[in-house]
Amino acid sequence: MDLTLLYGTDKPPHRGEVLRAGDAAVTLEAGRLRHLRVGGVEAIRGLSFLVRDRDWGTVAPAITELAMAGGRVSYAARYDMGGGSLVARIALSLTPDSLTAEVVATAHGTVETNRAGFTVLHPIQGVAGAPVRVGHSDGSTEETRFPALIAPWQPFTDIASLTHQAGGLRIACRFEGDVFEMEDQRQWGDASFKTYNRPLALPWPYAIRDGETLRQAVRISWTPAPAADAAPPIRAEVAGARFPQTALVLTAADARRAAARPEALRRIGPQRLLCHLDIAAGHGLSELRGFAALQAALPDLAYDLELIAACPPDGDLAAEFAGYAADLAASGFRPASIMTCPSVDRQSTPPGSDWPPCPPLESVHAAARAAFPGTTLGGGMASFFPELNRKRPPADAWDFVTHGLCPIVHAADDLSVVETLEAVPHILASARAIIGGRDYRLGPSTLAMRQNPYGSRTIPNPGRDRVCMADDDPRQDGAFAAAWTLGLAASIAPAGVTVWTPAALYGPRGLVRADGALRPVAAVVQALAAQAGQPLRGAALADGRAELAFDGVTLTARLTPDGPEPFGWQSRPPSPKS
Repeated sequence: MDLTLLYGTDKPPHRGEVLRAGDAAVTLEAGRLRHLRVGGVEAIRGLSFLVRDRDWGTVAPAITELAMAGGRVSYAARYDMGGGSLVARIALSLTPDSLTAEVVATAHGTVETNRAGFTVLHPIQGVAGAPVRVGHSDGSTEETRFPALIAPWQPFTDIASLTHQAGGLRIACRFEGDVFEMEDQRQWGDASFKTYNRPLALPWPYAIRDGETLRQAVRISWTPAPAADAAPPIRAEVAGARFPQTALVLTAADARRAAARPEALRRIGPQRLLCHLDIAAGHGLSELRGFAALQAALPDLAYDLELIAACPPDGDLAAEFAGYAADLAASGFRPASIMTCPSVDRQSTPPGSDWPPCPPLESVHAAARAAFPGTTLGGGMASFFPELNRKRPPADAWDFVTHGLCPIVHAADDLSVVETLEAVPHILASARAIIGGRDYRLGPSTLAMRQNPYGSRTIPNPGRDRVCMADDDPRQDGAFAAAWTLGLAASIAPAGVTVWTPAALYGPRGLVRADGALRPVAAVVQALAAQAGQPLRGAALADGRAELAFDGVTLTARLTPDGPEPFGWQSRPPSPKS
């Protein structure tokens, strides 16, 4: 197996080891536990001790002293951050009816972190919308439900225990050593509800001083229970769905390069180009002229302007947007639509944090509408769904609403990235509940992150490894990106999205390499772009496989490294009707 062809890097994926006790099984992988199953029923998606830096980057531990005996595991993990390190000793124990994780972690030097502690993940399939009992630190209990649509804020706080049902099992989780709360990780594309320690309302980053020790434990147990009614699946489907138009995102520098050599764009065949203009980065008339040059070279494409506007809290919005309109007129660039996002809204505002100063979105909309009369105008977020969910667009203001997607916010291993496809229908259904019947466009949705809403930077990846929140992911160069992109297409196809943006044109998230050659993912995007506007005959994600069916073609992809064609995809004529 050629790892570089599959992943764009010769670094192999982590391989886990399955621990078993009676009917219970869980996989140990790089110090974390995933997919606790009892009698084949998934009880818990994951359990791990995680440390996050001040930019919410996940700190990779150096693991030593690993010992395994039966269902018992122990190891030491060292987390280096700046001038200090956190050294943790972790013990895990699996029995036929329980799973226990304990940690004692000591700081060597001062450690600055946003979070350090155990994280428990509940799966979303069959759990979203289902009953749960929440125990609190004062001994009280609350009978409630996991959210069906995605919760913008923590659905549960002050958690001492969680009890839910899966299949014929009642699963109880008890948390010790700190105050825990839950966030709805579907917001970021994770296929899980995450329970973590240290409430976000407390200040972060925070310091763990030299010699300071933290102790935590998670105790999970399960008992037989009468089968409960299953929660209805979360779907985002519209009658008569057609496949959306394909867009690629590009900068003005990209536009000038493409205008000089348009062959790649012609070959890929997108219907639209999303032209990025960032006023905070000093963009203006010169960049608009770059887009105009490409429009002159390729006039048959639709050009959409992504305008990251200044929008100072005490500024004159009418004058600001009149200036944008004047530059647009002077440049000769004629966009088919303009999406406006205030610059400060690219950064996330977590629970407990103060919202940054920004004019009301109603005022931004009014200024854009006055400056660009007769133009199709869009709002939403240039970042991701959590930001849209927490700062919702004014009702009936924009002609379309958009947000992007990145599957490596919280985890970047291959399996977690593929699992994000489970959460995409939940995102689409939740977004549709917010925007109603307005036009819904999915913005840039790439493996790597183009801008970090949760910190001051994207995370460097000089070693071209699998790194959370990196702006350069080596898998964009391999078969993995092609398969994942087809999986994303299958996830969104039934939802009535009118435009999707699966890649940039150039750069680390692009379809074209620096030498001008096309990456493997480009062929998938080309095949999907050819289906724009075609009636959808079927879309499925199951058993490690994605499938999209149209009248004239069926596209399939394998989403696992197993089998004769790992992460392979194919386009074939549709199966004969029975």
